[in-house]
Amino acid sequence: MCYTSTMLCSLSGLVMFVGFYRGIAPGVIGSLATGATYFGFIESTKKWIEESNLNLGGHWAHFIAGAVGDTLGSFVYVPCEVMKQRMQVQGSRTSWNSAIMKDKMRMKSGAQMYGYYTGMFQAGHSIWKEQGLKGLYTGYWSTLARDVPFAGLMVMFYETLKDVTEKGREKWAPNFHVDSSIEGLVLGGLAGGFSAYLTTPLDVIKTRLQVQGSSTSYNGWLDAVSKIWKTEGAKGIFRGSIPRITWYIPASALTFMAVEFLRDHFNEKLDNDNVQEVASLSIEKPKSSFPEVA
Repeated sequence: MCYTSTMLCSLSGLVMFVGFYRGIAPGVIGSLATGATYFGFIESTKKWIEESNLNLGGHWAHFIAGAVGDTLGSFVYVPCEVMKQRMQVQGSRTSWNSAIMKDKMRMKSGAQMYGYYTGMFQAGHSIWKEQGLKGLYTGYWSTLARDVPFAGLMVMFYETLKDVTEKGREKWAPNFHVDSSIEGLVLGGLAGGFSAYLTTPLDVIKTRLQVQGSSTSYNGWLDAVSKIWKTEGAKGIFRGSIPRITWYIPASALTFMAVEFLRDHFNEKLDNDNVQEVASLSIEKPKSSFPEVA
């Protein structure tokens, strides 16, 4: 009896632990796709904007560069976001299939909710089969409305904080040096936290649209804004801001730390290659224009 009870408690604890990590596979894949396109295009886009449009230099160039990079990554990470969100709200199979939950959903919408997803590929196949491409890109424009401002603000805040830090260092501690990776860790975390809080209302709307499935509660972005504001007020619009900030501070900090680390090593390698090329040219002995005399 005690052994059975212990086993049940252990299994229950395992289910609860695994529940915290539901949707991690599409979340990681979406993040990798976003990071690759996001930071792959930021530098080139920022440079192009500053050279071709002098009036859009500085903060505007940073904002637009971040927004463009995020938009390009959206074609991959939005379907991943849809799968992740639906897997996360389901909880355990038992809770999702319970009669009470089904009855509550039927009372709200009159339509049956989507089935339980056992994994990322099964979720993608199920959504495609039931709702087609539209289902995988549910809330696409709402996702862009959240992530494009977030990406632009994060890059703009980060570059602004770097400028402020550099000016403060030159004025108050000219001999003080901080490793760029550590600077990226701290300033990136601050930039991510500020941007995450300011875009929380957009995240709430996007999430509500994506998790509703075939049982429609909101007819579009404006309808979602109106209903949430009427029924829940400002508290509902900013619901989940603390977990969102808690997630984005370390995520942004590690991301910018990695970017600064890779940037330093790339620039160092480029400088070393240039030095070696100059050195090889300088020691190369020029050939004489006169013929050698035996």
